[in-house]
Amino acid sequence: MNKTEKTRVTGLVLAGGQARRMGGIDKGLTELAGRPLIEWVLEVLSPQTQTVIINANRSQATYAEYGCRVIADRTTGFCGPLAGIAAGLAASNTDYLVTCPCDSPLLPANLVTRLYQGLQKDRTELAVAHNGERLQPVFALLSRELTDSLEAYLETGGRKIDRWYEQHPMSVVDFSDCPEAFMNINTPDDMAALATKLSRQDSEAWSLHAAVPVLGFAACSGTGKTTLLVKLLPLLKARGLRVGMIKHAHHNFEIDYPGKDSYELRHAGACQVLVGSPRRWAIITETPAGHEPDLQACLDRLDQDSLDLVLVEGFKPGDIPKIELYRPALGKPLLYDHDKSIIAVAHNAPRQLAIACTQLDLDKPEQIAAFIVDRYIRAADNRAGTAQE
Repeated sequence: MNKTEKTRVTGLVLAGGQARRMGGIDKGLTELAGRPLIEWVLEVLSPQTQTVIINANRSQATYAEYGCRVIADRTTGFCGPLAGIAAGLAASNTDYLVTCPCDSPLLPANLVTRLYQGLQKDRTELAVAHNGERLQPVFALLSRELTDSLEAYLETGGRKIDRWYEQHPMSVVDFSDCPEAFMNINTPDDMAALATKLSRQDSEAWSLHAAVPVLGFAACSGTGKTTLLVKLLPLLKARGLRVGMIKHAHHNFEIDYPGKDSYELRHAGACQVLVGSPRRWAIITETPAGHEPDLQACLDRLDQDSLDLVLVEGFKPGDIPKIELYRPALGKPLLYDHDKSIIAVAHNAPRQLAIACTQLDLDKPEQIAAFIVDRYIRAADNRAGTAQE
């Protein structure tokens, strides 16, 4: 979808159910991996639509804190997803409404585009996702032209979403390539299982051995990695963090020069030279010709006991969580599309990108610093506190 087409779509997150199998709690505000489910959904859905509405029948003030319009069902008694969809259609001022539940945190980043393409191809007013095994009726794109039909169906006591769909020509859109995207959380066991799975994926994807959090910064040449880090490091230091840095260089470099004792000793044949003084010490090690430096080996050289965090500039193939820096004006593609270890993209695009991860303002290093502290340092403190208890 292009920008014009996106302006025709309003997103609706359905959070108006009773969640009986979850003990009656407000499911959208239940936390998965430290974040409410509603945040997982909004993070992916918001870049895909003109605006997002939340359908909620309780905790409305809390949901409103996410900057979205919050609407309740127009009928009382928790009448199911159709009641929420009807309220969304009535509240929307765009041509189409896309719906998804608040308890599906793995929402596809291209949900709206694929539903819209299916609807346009089949010339229907309704497109519904299919995960390869069965229809996923609450993941749908509907024309506002269906508003009167849905209202009439509800007035007759109709509640079954499938039966109302059967009254209209419908485009069934194949999402069999990503069936897990439609996983929804119905019970505490579902929540625990998904949290365990996400944790396992993290440990498998980021297998670097380190005593402290390690975070990389990746970007195409000319994006300004070093410029940002020079601004970021004082902000992290001001928060009391001891930060180590590892920088990848694509060319030969010297940190000592002819005439210096360390230079003469190294060129005389020493493979490693360690220089110490009352103020600092440094070790200079020769890398075998043609060999790329190994990130783990570099990390092992650091005194991690005296650090709270290690930042890495470069090492794009490195298997560590990374923040990508992206400037659309450079005309380079996003690394995010091919690097699953990127957890956030800091960019200066005029609008949100259609990606399924945290987006930060590249021109606001204080925001990036806050993200790092919240995600790594506070999380580590919380784990330590829990262990002590």
